[in-house]
Amino acid sequence: MKWNKNFTIALLLIPLWFLIYHYLHPLSDWFVDHILEMKAGKHLTEALRFFIFEVPKVMMLLALIIFVVGIIRTYFSPERTRKMLEGKSTFTGNVLASLLGIVTPFCSCSAIPLFLGFVETGVPLGVTFSFLIAAPMINEVAVILLFGLFGWKTALIYVLTGLVIAIVAGWIIGKLKLEHWVQDWVYKTHLGNEGDTEEKLTFSLRIQRGYEAVKEIVGKVWIYVAIGIAVGAGAHGYVPEDYMAALMGKSVWYSVPLSVLIGVPLYSNAAGIIPIVSVLIEKGASLGTSLAFMMAVIGLSLPEMIILKKVLKLPLILTFVGIVATGIMIVGYLFNYVL
Repeated sequence: MKWNKNFTIALLLIPLWFLIYHYLHPLSDWFVDHILEMKAGKHLTEALRFFIFEVPKVMMLLALIIFVVGIIRTYFSPERTRKMLEGKSTFTGNVLASLLGIVTPFCSCSAIPLFLGFVETGVPLGVTFSFLIAAPMINEVAVILLFGLFGWKTALIYVLTGLVIAIVAGWIIGKLKLEHWVQDWVYKTHLGNEGDTEEKLTFSLRIQRGYEAVKEIVGKVWIYVAIGIAVGAGAHGYVPEDYMAALMGKSVWYSVPLSVLIGVPLYSNAAGIIPIVSVLIEKGASLGTSLAFMMAVIGLSLPEMIILKKVLKLPLILTFVGIVATGIMIVGYLFNYVL
């Protein structure tokens, strides 16, 4: 493996990243208290303190983990993903598709070509849905933000429950034999073999792809991060704790279905919604209700449903939403009342 500037830059940036991250909290306090000279304990002061600390913290976490995931993703092209899922038994395929959904590139705009590619190569419908559920719901941005704002335990819980929802929902859809609710033209489509030749990359080029992933993804989501944290900062400084506890607390039986009902038609990504969820929990909302709300927003976004309407008939879309929403509510109640 040839040594070059990509390795050198990575080795220099890693210790610098950890040094800045370690001193970020005292630096933000020093800036608010001594540079801005704002009085501690005031609503505006604490809201601004939250914003100044969380924005660089989240951005740094995003940059580091997206760099690593960007390298990993170079080993999982859409074509390779399809080949790995071909010919797998139903449940095994659901599990593998859900795991691949975490590390492979996916967004709403790629829903149709991925769906067509899976169907055209013989991947079962239920297995395809396991991938389509896991890919947007359990992405690196969601995991990074959860880890940064709540800690590794909450991030791990989210990943595991998201995987269970993707696996079980896909398995149920597969058992229901709903292929007749796929648009007729889909099964007549042949994409050809233009993607069969995969690009051979050196590790140096994979590192370069990691840098490119940071530039592309952070460039797209930074505004959502800033807006989400700004909303969260306002709630942190001004929203009474009793209000959130009364609306989304553990003792409110309807909080979980209400949060899912509100979350499904909303459109946001992990970067925008997770900072808000962090403050909701801080103000008294229960973990299960908050996770259910977040999963509904990320995993069942309205734009994705509109795009999928081009390849799926309405009964299948409604079945998909109903099964996933039910799984999300079960997770919400489980965390509220059992764990």
